[in-house]
Amino acid sequence: MSDVLTQDTMDGIKVINSINEIKTVSVIGAGTMGNGIVHVFAQNGFKVHMIDIAQAALDKAIGNITKNMDRQLSKGALTEEQKEKALANITTFTDLGEGIQDADLIIEAATESIDLKLRIFKDIDRLAPAHAILATNTSSISITRIGSHTSRPGQVIGMHFMNPVPVMKLVEIINGYATTKEVTKVIHELTAFIGKVPCVVNDYPGFIANRILMPMINEAITSLQEGVAGVEEIDTIMKLGMAHPMGPLQLADFIGLDTCLSIMNVLHMGFGNQKYAPATLLANMVQAGYYGVKSGEGFYKYTAGSKELVISERFADKRWNA
Repeated sequence: MSDVLTQDTMDGIKVINSINEIKTVSVIGAGTMGNGIVHVFAQNGFKVHMIDIAQAALDKAIGNITKNMDRQLSKGALTEEQKEKALANITTFTDLGEGIQDADLIIEAATESIDLKLRIFKDIDRLAPAHAILATNTSSISITRIGSHTSRPGQVIGMHFMNPVPVMKLVEIINGYATTKEVTKVIHELTAFIGKVPCVVNDYPGFIANRILMPMINEAITSLQEGVAGVEEIDTIMKLGMAHPMGPLQLADFIGLDTCLSIMNVLHMGFGNQKYAPATLLANMVQAGYYGVKSGEGFYKYTAGSKELVISERFADKRWNA
């Protein structure tokens, strides 16, 4: 990469125009997506600050990153030296201000809640360096709306990573209405630099990935709810008939049924179209605390250490296989 491309300024503030200007990346949220993003940036030589309000969450995240790097090590995708260097690139923080005070890029990877994300971005905007690019890993929430709650909407952009982040190649880059071309260019180049495939889309509810994926999952849940077919049948038809690596109900469990419901609500509210209304069964399962893998049960039941796919007893009787 070339050195700084220009010395352009925005409202008198120098803005980032090259990935060579990005030295420190701060990631807010130490959950599955957050620690995966930390993993990828640390492995690619960036100084990474991982931020979460709970030290226990940070400790768990470091454990998960180490375990995932050990898996790469066993497959020959990483050397011991590379692993140690990557882990040394990571610093954890429970204080947001300390974690972002020298960041060039900040990636928010908190729970998919609009109220939470708006609060976080107001704080980021207040505490982060003026030149920093502010990105969100949201899978459905408007980048334009998030940016409007900052003093720098031109520097706000979406970076929607896929789960599991170290494995999945796609990053859906979402332009808000005010996002500058310079910021999009830098994030596009940065995404390619860390070994991912960038796809740029515009800011409409669900973007592309979830605007297409979530209604399919929702329709699968509705089909189960109406007794059209059972869990196994629905997933098998989509795997064998449509060449999907994972059936929609299993995928919903993997994503988290609470996240699926949140995204469907965003689509329903954003488009005002009844076809995006979440299935009653999905809403009921989330209300009852059945979130899928993260809670141990959704459409399938999950046991630690077991890879066997076991249909939840709630869907195993003939009512759901009529």
